[in-house]
Amino acid sequence: MTASAALLTDHYELTMVQAARQAGTADRRAVFELFPRRLPQGRRYGVVAGVGRALDAIEAFRFDAAALAALDGVVEPDMLDWLASYRFSGDVWGYAEGEAYFPYSPLLVVEGTFAEAVLLETVLLSIYNHDSAIASAASRMTLAAGERPCIEMGSRRTHEEAAVAAARAAYVAGFDATSNLAARARWGVPSAGTAAHSFTLLHDDETDAFRAQVQTLGVGTTLLVDTYDVTEAVRLAVEVAGTSLGAVRLDSGDLGEIARDVRAQLDELGATGTRIVVTSDLDEHAIAALAAAPVDAYGVGTQLVTGSGHPTCGFVYKLVAREGADGDLVSVAKRSADKASIGGRKYALRRRSPGGTAQAEVIGIGDPPEDDGDDRALLVPLVRAGEVVGRTTLEEARARHRASLAELPRAVTMMSAGEAVIPTVHLGP
Repeated sequence: MTASAALLTDHYELTMVQAARQAGTADRRAVFELFPRRLPQGRRYGVVAGVGRALDAIEAFRFDAAALAALDGVVEPDMLDWLASYRFSGDVWGYAEGEAYFPYSPLLVVEGTFAEAVLLETVLLSIYNHDSAIASAASRMTLAAGERPCIEMGSRRTHEEAAVAAARAAYVAGFDATSNLAARARWGVPSAGTAAHSFTLLHDDETDAFRAQVQTLGVGTTLLVDTYDVTEAVRLAVEVAGTSLGAVRLDSGDLGEIARDVRAQLDELGATGTRIVVTSDLDEHAIAALAAAPVDAYGVGTQLVTGSGHPTCGFVYKLVAREGADGDLVSVAKRSADKASIGGRKYALRRRSPGGTAQAEVIGIGDPPEDDGDDRALLVPLVRAGEVVGRTTLEEARARHRASLAELPRAVTMMSAGEAVIPTVHLGP
């Protein structure tokens, strides 16, 4: 049985519903929108991730006996009775997982009663802000890497559960594998890994360590060669494994310069097919700087799981429309300085040229923007009448990510700081 997600929320979500129930407004039809006011500073695009996890959370948002017991004293008894039967019965539309996003993109549109929809605010923001931050960083890294594979290796640098989500998000954005076994078990993300420096230090010398690893994992394994002296380790690695050695890994020093020396040495030894994997606090800028080096794959940890300097996306979840006295939806919006929202139910499409290049993020307020024949609608149904209808596989999300980036202007590949590669245009009242 899936663990309840109901307590993954903030105290005031429940007190708001309790007060709204007493005021007779809790059952008003309401439309909430999850969106970014801006991209992280200097970023040219973002990537949506966590959609599948969010759908799981909506399904698991049930106040079971343990959750209700934990709320004793937080809300009144009649509110506990209401929570015991809580089920989200509304509708949700959103950007597909892997899609690129821009300022004010309506990433989720949640429609239901106020009471039902507001309770989902915190858990949806938690998932989307974290996973999209990781995917956005991962996307820039895989763009910088080009055809060279990237491996996610950040589990030891973040919370144990965040590590699992990070591995999933990185895979959506193009990483090829993870070191995290929970991500493999839960989500089917391919895992990879061989040995650390401690394995070498355990043995009397590198020859014994390499021989033990090759005997167990085969000559296609990756040997870590910078525990002591890199040049000597490379010689020993080829001596032990032969010229069919799968790869060597470098984890310290001037990676570009060392990789050039190692490549030359491997070729001289006849190991022309042995690959070079580099790790050590890489980010998209370091990966881009290694583009001309003879590197075959990258292992990325700390910078990935911390969003490469932007660990959250700044998404917000705001009420944008509610039922009025006549039963129709009334647009509402927050007007606070620097935190204003735009009222009204939103629709979104990616305006594209006849050649398929994205030109703008077009947001219709109240009505869908008109498709001129080359455009692409962005909102897809995720939940209908409380039932999840929008699940996709991680492979489908990866394909969506590739296709979404392929239609963006070429400036998307630039690692330097800049403005969003396409503007956001609002249409409507």
